[in-house]
Amino acid sequence: MFEKVDYSTLNSRQRENYDFQKVSGVLADYGYNCLRLSDDWQGADFIACHISGDIFLKVQLKGCLTLDRKYQGKGVHVAFFGGGACFIYPHDAFLQEALGHDKINESASWRDHGSYTWPGIPGWAKPFLENYKV
Repeated sequence: MFEKVDYSTLNSRQRENYDFQKVSGVLADYGYNCLRLSDDWQGADFIACHISGDIFLKVQLKGCLTLDRKYQGKGVHVAFFGGGACFIYPHDAFLQEALGHDKINESASWRDHGSYTWPGIPGWAKPFLENYKV
């Protein structure tokens, strides 16, 4: 009746559902209730509401470390699993970090498509992301 699923066999929608459940479980330990959105409202897949009533995070789920122009200026946090941990980082702050390290500025991906992803966590980003590991 209970057999663990192989993540690599899931389609993109199933992976998003899986990731939402996993991130929600992690955030529950920190006092957050996660509310799934039916569409990408203001760039977010879900809202994480803290039990204090003072913190509401708009969160976009991703499969890896990601930057995208469509999230700029929207107060979006990006959640992904990498290196055995869950990270939930403020998109715009990480964008400034990447631009400051001159890591995406001249890439065709950023210049032509307005997005950039990393399959793993680059060394220069680890100190920044350590602050957003949950």
